[in-house]
Parts: sequence; C-alpha cells; structure tokens
Amino acid sequence: MEKENDGLKGTGNFIHNYIVEDLGENLNKIHTRFPPEPNGYLHIGHAKSICLNFGMAKLYGGKCNLRFDDTNPSKEETEYVDSIAEDVKWLGFDWEDRKYFASSYFDKFYEIAVKLIKEGKAFVCDLTPEEMREYRGTLSAPGKESPYRNRSVEENLDLFERMRAGEFPDGSKTLRAKIDMSSPNINMRDPVLYRINKASHHNTGDKWCIYPMYDYAHPLEDAIEGITHSLCTMEFEDHRPLYDWVVENSGFKDLPRQIEFARLELTNTVMSKRKLRAWVEEGIVDGWDDPRMPTICGLRRRGYTPEAIRDFCERIGVSKANSRVDKGLLEYCIRDDLKPKAPVIMGVLDPLKVVITNYPEGQTEMVDVENNPANPEMGTRQVPFSREIYVEKDDFMEEPVKKFFRLAPGKEVRLKGAYFVTCTDFVKDDAGNVVEVHCTYDPETRSGSGFNGRKVKGTLHWVDASRNLKAEVRLYEDMMIDTEDGQVMNPDSLIVKKDCVLEEGAANAKPGERYQFMRNGYFIVDTKDSAEGRPVFNRIVSLKSSFKLK
Repeated sequence: MEKENDGLKGTGNFIHNYIVEDLGENLNKIHTRFPPEPNGYLHIGHAKSICLNFGMAKLYGGKCNLRFDDTNPSKEETEYVDSIAEDVKWLGFDWEDRKYFASSYFDKFYEIAVKLIKEGKAFVCDLTPEEMREYRGTLSAPGKESPYRNRSVEENLDLFERMRAGEFPDGSKTLRAKIDMSSPNINMRDPVLYRINKASHHNTGDKWCIYPMYDYAHPLEDAIEGITHSLCTMEFEDHRPLYDWVVENSGFKDLPRQIEFARLELTNTVMSKRKLRAWVEEGIVDGWDDPRMPTICGLRRRGYTPEAIRDFCERIGVSKANSRVDKGLLEYCIRDDLKPKAPVIMGVLDPLKVVITNYPEGQTEMVDVENNPANPEMGTRQVPFSREIYVEKDDFMEEPVKKFFRLAPGKEVRLKGAYFVTCTDFVKDDAGNVVEVHCTYDPETRSGSGFNGRKVKGTLHWVDASRNLKAEVRLYEDMMIDTEDGQVMNPDSLIVKKDCVLEEGAANAKPGERYQFMRNGYFIVDTKDSAEGRPVFNRIVSLKSSFKLK
C-alpha cells in the first residue's frame, strides 16, 4: 500500500496497525476526538492523549474533534472549558469548527433513554447507592436483580418523566440499563444511565435536573459525531462491552472502535486531578499554573515549549503495558529544543565580587560574546567589562580540591569573552565568609586574540559590577520526589534568589522569552509576575542531567 512509504511504520504506536486494518485504503476517513471532562486543568498525561488523537487524525488526513464531556455539573466550570481549549491550541492542534459539548446532546440522550425504556431495556430503580452496591455482587459472585427491575414500560416512562420534571429528590431514583446481573463483567450488571442531580449546568443552566452517566453519554457522543476510533486509556477496557451495548441498542449502524492504551505515568510527578486541586485550594502552590505543577499551563509558565512536549509524547510511544517514564526524558526534550534557539546570556545567581587590581580604574570596554555557541547564525553581542565584576560564589575555593579548575589562590581562569585572570588574594568578613576576590589580568589574552597559545582549563561566566540588571530568579525543582516508601513533598521545590545580577541587556527581556544562562540552565521571563524593566526569571531546566537517552 502506498501509505507505507509515508512514514506510517515504525512509529512506536500499535494503534496504527488497527487503523490501517479497519480503514484500508480509506485512511483519510479516520475521525477521532479528544474528550476531556471540564472539571480541572489538563496535565502532561492529557498531552499524550491530545497528541495521539489529533496526531493520528493529522497523519492520515482525517479529523479530530474537541469535545467536552460535561455530564457532571457539580464539578464543572466554564473556567476549565476555556483553559482546556487554550492548552490544546497552544500545543499546536486545531479542531477547526468541531468544538462540541456532551450537554448539546442532552435532548438526544433523553430521547434514546425513552427508546430503551419502551423496548424493555431500561428501568427506573429506587435502590439507594448502598443497596445498589450490595445487589451488584462481586468479581466472584453474581449480582441480584433489583426488585424494581420488572416494572412495566408505562410505569418506567411515567417515573422517568417525573424524574426529569424534578419531582424526586437527589439520589432517590436512577435509570438503569437492563442487561445481565450475572455477567462476569460488573460493568454490565444493569449499570446506571441517569441520576438525579439538581445542580445548575455551566452550559444548560437549570434546564435539566437529571444527567446522563459518563458510560452512557460517552459512546453516544462518539456515535452522534461519527467517530471511527475512540482512543482511551486502559481503565476503560472493561467498559468496552457497555460502550458497544449502548451504541448498538440506541439504533446506530456504525459502531466506533474503542482502542485502549496505557496512560502516562511520570517519575516524581502527581497525575491525580484531585490532589492537584487540593494543592491549589490549600495554597500549597501558586494556582494551577504554578511552574511546579504538571499541568499544561504550569509547564507553559515554567517555559516548556509545545515542540518539546510533542517530541516527548512521540518518543514515549503508545502501548498497552503500563510503565513509568523517567521525567528526565521530558527534560531532555526541552533542552534539545531550546539549545539551538535560546539566546545565551551571562547571569550570576550567587554573586561574589572580583576586583581586577591591575585593570585601569574608571575604564569600561565592550567585549564580544556569542549569542549562542550552538548556533553561530545568531551572531554576537557586546557586554561591558571593567575593573570590578561578579562571578558565582561556587567558582572560588580558598583551598581547592583536586580537579577544581576555577578560581583559587594562584589559579588562572578565562573570563568568557574577556581575559585570563589569576587569583592573587581574597577578603573575608567578620564571620569568615569570603566576600571579595582579587585578581590580576593579562591584557594579551583578550578573547579572540589567540591567547598567544596559552590554555586554561576553566572558563567562567561573569557580569560587570557597575552595569548590570539586578533580578529575581526562581529555581524550580520537582514538587514530589519518588522514594522506596512512595512520593514525598520536596522542601526545595522552589528557591527564590532576589540578588542575582544579569547582563544589563536582560532588562529588555519580555514575558515569555526564553534564555540560556551560561552554565546555569534555561530560563523564561515569568508571564505573571514580571514588570517592564523588572523581569522575573523562572528556571525551566538545568543544563546537566543524569538521564541518558537510549
């Protein structure tokens, strides 16, 4: 088949085989959907599903809908609808004019429920939730039929209409499918199709006081929209017979194919919406977009790019086997994406003053520094250099250990873009802390002059002491840490440094712009707390990682 030459093989995605088998030469007829429930913000796990559903449709020239499964008004809000749409668009996907809501089909769902009642396939049940659990049975024992299962069609129609009219209190009645209480699949033991919930809906207001259950609404949504392949995570595998039953008994001729895949589990990461919501509500984090959150909006504020997230989702592949992905792979992807395109600047996070004692007082010269050594096409810039500069505190050691190639008494290093300097002395405060380092420079070692054949092992970044930008820099790490006993909260997930010094040109950095701070990592100008001339920088990721790409 000609499509085999279009990059459709060897993608690490078993679903391709199903689609080719199902659609044959009509691959452009694939129709998928991304169906989030608008009860929270999307996280990195949802990104996998977004990339899969929209990606498969794009690959085969088909279509993908954005559909909100808004069947539970108690937990859903317009805020979540808007954030989900923004996240999908930011990731680079377009649903065109196919933005749908389950709530738009409520009339159709009700009509189908009435049809099922008339055909003797659904009944109104008065069992309480506790009684229903008791009647349901177990994995090893069959369930018992409800005493209300054999009500007449006329009585069921009357009761269901009165449920819709709001005559009964919440939880007092349900509409259940009449399938098989002895089925080995518990999901087929007369599942609930409708429940009473007198809550206002974000889309339909107070029109309804009964709402369809997810397992009833979801397959109908797929059938109504002409979905060919319903891609969902593995926990829905046992629900597939019910999915098929609903579609077939509702009168639809074309049955969407449900295919399950393993959800994303990431090391050092919480994927539970409930836990993430608790962090927000308890003020543990700065909202859903806190850069420590695994939410897509949190990753966006952290500085991750849509290209890096899509690359990550492609690399992890799709399978049925549950596995835990090393978060280092996600960090690898953002480094790989930013390396050739993020401008490199010098920023000192823990400043230590260096005085170059033989450099002329009052003199400032401009030195050339590459904007990105990994991408020469980005050119160079000029930065000021004078007698006093700042370096990192960690770049000086009074008594250097073996293989310490930075500043120490008698040691010579290269200052990036400038000169070689040699440490001659240092000054301590009353507490014994080194507060100033004295050096001499060799004027014959100006960067670009060839250094007269001399070489040094250490090259330091630095910032001029008189012309710089003092800025707040936030160092983010994982919110949680995996241990043998489970996940624990990381007390150092956020370290704020308010006395950092950056190149003076950084004052012009705009919110959302990304940079590499030489030797310190990749950073983004915070989109929430930055002000004109006073950018706040969030660390996206450090430069080094123990993760190795296999």
